[in-house]
Formats: sequence, structure tokens, C-alpha cells
Amino acid sequence: MINFKAPIAAAVCGVFLLGACTPTNPANLDASADPNKNTKTGAIIGGLVGAGLGAVSNSSNKTAAVLGGAVVGAAAGGAIGNSLDQQEAELRQQLANQGITITNTGDRLIVSFPNDITFATDSYTVKSALTPELQTVAGVMVKYPKSTVQVIGHTDSDGDATYNLGLSQRRANAVADILQSNGVSYERLSVIGQGEAQPIASNLTPEGKAQNRRVEIVVIPKQSS
Repeated sequence: MINFKAPIAAAVCGVFLLGACTPTNPANLDASADPNKNTKTGAIIGGLVGAGLGAVSNSSNKTAAVLGGAVVGAAAGGAIGNSLDQQEAELRQQLANQGITITNTGDRLIVSFPNDITFATDSYTVKSALTPELQTVAGVMVKYPKSTVQVIGHTDSDGDATYNLGLSQRRANAVADILQSNGVSYERLSVIGQGEAQPIASNLTPEGKAQNRRVEIVVIPKQSS
């Protein structure tokens, strides 16, 4: 039986060293946070995946295959994490409305616009005050073109579910139209109406309902070919 423990352990050590050597990002204004957290996380995860693929490959030199897979995987994962870190930092600097939230999961960026500040009640016309913020988001997306963009509309559970589904779709379309008119190519965009199907808070309280009424812009980096 071939023992993969040594090469895999070596690869893991190499991956952690790669994660520790990422450059700093001066655009992040929060000095207490690690501006490269997702670069490092991506490198580690990518490296472990690459090492695993190398271990089960048909290569006659398992150690070389594992280490090679770890390096390639770490580079790809680190590049994705770094891109997300940079986009997050730029959006946090440029977006003025405090109601907009930005979540960086490490493999995607979620920019959430509460419906209460984006649309009038029962309307799918974006408020003029929010248009500049969406233009800012579009500008960052144009600067980082190697990603797909999902625009997802959500509602609370009040009212008819079928109506809510249609309203969420129309609102997502309205946001996507602004992104596209500001340079985000149609090929990158997908528009989804979820209605009340994906709450992030309880629909039993006004505060929870307000959180559930939202349009999310989800940026998903493409894996390098």
C-alpha cells in the first residue's frame, strides 16, 4: 500500500506558507481586520483540493503530483479570494448608503439592497436616490470582469406567494437593467426571482420582514481555465 501521508503533509505545509505570504491591501480601511483573509482561505482550500487530486492521480511520482496539485490549487484559490477581497474593499469605500450590506463568503460577494430603501411600496422602479449606488457597484464589476453576476429578488411572506414571486422578479430585473446600462455585460448577468422562498430572518416580526425584503447582487468569480 502506498503511503500518501508524507507528501500530503508536505503539501499542506506549503499551502499554509502560501497563505501566510499574501501581500497587504492598503484599500481596506479597517486596520483591525485582515484584508487578505479570503486570499489566504482560498489558497488553503484550493491547495488542499489540489493535493487531494494529485494523490489520486495516475502519476508515477505521487509526491510530485500532490505538491504540484497543491501549488496549482493554492494559486487558483488565492487568486479568487484576493479578487473578492479587493472588490469588497472598494465597495466599502465607495458605497455611501449605510443600509447596503456586503458579505464576503470567500467564494462569492453578496451585496444586499433592502427593498425599503430601493423601491417604493409595491413598486419595481428603483428610487432615484439609490441609482448612484448601483452605478458604483456596476463600476466595480466592470473593473473586475472575471465573474458572473446573479441579481436575486426576495420578498417577505405577506400577501399572495405568486404575486410576491413576480414582484421579486421584476425588482431584480430593474436592478439588473441598471447594472447592464452601466457597462456590466448581458452575458455575465442572470436574474432570479425567489419571492418568499429564501428568508434570512423570521417573517413573524416587522424587523424580520424588513430583512427578507431585499435584492441581492451576487458576484461569483470564474475559475481560471
